[in-house]
Amino acid sequence: MSVNRREFLKMAGIGLGGLVLPVSTPKKQTATKDASESASMLYDASLCIGCRACQTACKERAGLPPVTDSQNLYEFPTELNANNWTLIKLFKENDAYQFIKKQCMHCLDPACTSVCPVKALEKTPEGPVVYHSDICIGCRYCMTACPFEVPKYQWDKVNPLVQKCDFCADRLAEGLEPACGAACPTGALISGRRGHMLEVAQQRITEKPDFYVDHVYGETEAGGTSMLYLANVAFQKLGFPNLDDRPLPEITWPYMKSVPIVFFGMGGLLTAIYYLTHRNEGKEKE
Repeated sequence: MSVNRREFLKMAGIGLGGLVLPVSTPKKQTATKDASESASMLYDASLCIGCRACQTACKERAGLPPVTDSQNLYEFPTELNANNWTLIKLFKENDAYQFIKKQCMHCLDPACTSVCPVKALEKTPEGPVVYHSDICIGCRYCMTACPFEVPKYQWDKVNPLVQKCDFCADRLAEGLEPACGAACPTGALISGRRGHMLEVAQQRITEKPDFYVDHVYGETEAGGTSMLYLANVAFQKLGFPNLDDRPLPEITWPYMKSVPIVFFGMGGLLTAIYYLTHRNEGKEKE
């Protein structure tokens, strides 16, 4: 049985409409009415000795598997991945060296939450950006949008999930500090209200103006982050992206909003083609 153009377009529209309509336009999420009251951490790179106690504590708290080599010896990861939500990296240039901590920045206005079509990523009022694995569809838009390249995917799993630091949201709810901060033996990693962490950082810069870089990374970058950094080496040399003060959802959404339409639109078109093809086959058999 032949299908005319009108009938084909009608069926394509049904498939397209059914798949595109559920994708809601992401809206800006505000962490708190006053960001200075949200949970925050300050990492002072000059105080870090590279012991990686924070990495171990993170793995134990999150139930992440240890990384081992062929001799069953502990091997330090070199990049964030699905099994490593935080890591300490070593920067070295001539005789100068510095350790730097990498993890989710927990932006005040996260790009990852703005592009998630099903709200699997959520910025909580307390500050953490948490992940709801039960509603994730695996589109990985969050990985594309994040300027810090934080969200990672379980490529080796049959049913993969997105993985990243959740700022120990459960511990914060109980009045405890994140596990990584609690494990730090030198005070390189401290936690508290964001406003207070900024005050501490600025005070340290004021007391040692010739030692620290005169900037708190995360204070304004991408609209501000919950993770704040002090260092005596330029942040760009430590691998941090050079971002302006504009919240990233304002930049990423105009480009990312077309992705669900294209993705689901193709799905709708293919669904219509499959339906029409198999309907015709059924008619021929009859």
